[in-house]
Amino acid sequence: MRIGIGYDIHRFQEGRPLVLGGVTLRGETGLGGHSDADVLLHAIIDALLGAASLGDIGQRYPPDDPAYAGADSRRLLAEVAAAIRESGHRPESVDATVIAERPKLGPHLPRMRQAIGEALGLDAARVNVKATTNEGIGAVGRGEGIAAIAVALLSEE
Repeated sequence: MRIGIGYDIHRFQEGRPLVLGGVTLRGETGLGGHSDADVLLHAIIDALLGAASLGDIGQRYPPDDPAYAGADSRRLLAEVAAAIRESGHRPESVDATVIAERPKLGPHLPRMRQAIGEALGLDAARVNVKATTNEGIGAVGRGEGIAAIAVALLSEE
């Protein structure tokens, strides 16, 4: 078994849709970034890559590469899952936490778990997504953006 940790943070940016965990949250201010800025999937991607010793998201999908401008992070997650399988590993489970003062995420968590499971080829029961606030502390606590942290467990095939 191998374990990896991932972290990401993005600022809010007006005029962009908010995409978290592969789910578009209508009517919410989006996050700035080169791709769709799905902070949750980016943290999960880094956790998976770390567990497989395959580098990190910035090495695999450089933020200055025009090929990834506006990229759907669900597609990137599925590509990473395929690369992990090619390296002789298999995703077993993911546990992630989104840190945000807004929006309220509870109603959206089941759809996020489902979208992540589908991209990874995992049953949604092996994916856990939680939400918390930063209690008003720091940039995230002031509502300037959203952060996420994830842990991924892989097994060797």
